[in-house]
Amino acid sequence: MIEWTAVLDAVQLTLSGDKGPGEQALRKCWADTMPSDHAQRCVIAHYLADLQSDVAAEVEWDERALAEFADVSDAGLAPIGVPSAKGFAPSLHLNVGDGYLRMGRAEDARKHLEAGESALQEFERDGYLQFIGQGLERLRQRLEKHA
Repeated sequence: MIEWTAVLDAVQLTLSGDKGPGEQALRKCWADTMPSDHAQRCVIAHYLADLQSDVAAEVEWDERALAEFADVSDAGLAPIGVPSAKGFAPSLHLNVGDGYLRMGRAEDARKHLEAGESALQEFERDGYLQFIGQGLERLRQRLEKHA
């Protein structure tokens, strides 16, 4: 199992604006994971998606993050202070839905919008989840214009 410190250091590198070295660090973390490291792989893929310049590559990483999420437990994310793994679901669906819409896959985008909104209903919308809720609303508006 890869250490969370390596993953978090790589994420911090990308968030600080060092996208090239950050992407290299995240890709190394990905290569160092085991297939059973679902929580780490979900987080790594989530951040790698944001670094892609091509929408198809971005969606591919977002899909990987969502696929890994299916096997992420609360215990898997506890080491990084995330109390509930379910709190990741709205953001993951938002990212996949946004990517699908940009690729012209409106029906697939709508499915992820609905899944994200459904997952968000389980939580009080404060701070980060309020931000994600606003993103889902913007995705809904873009889908309505697309129809």
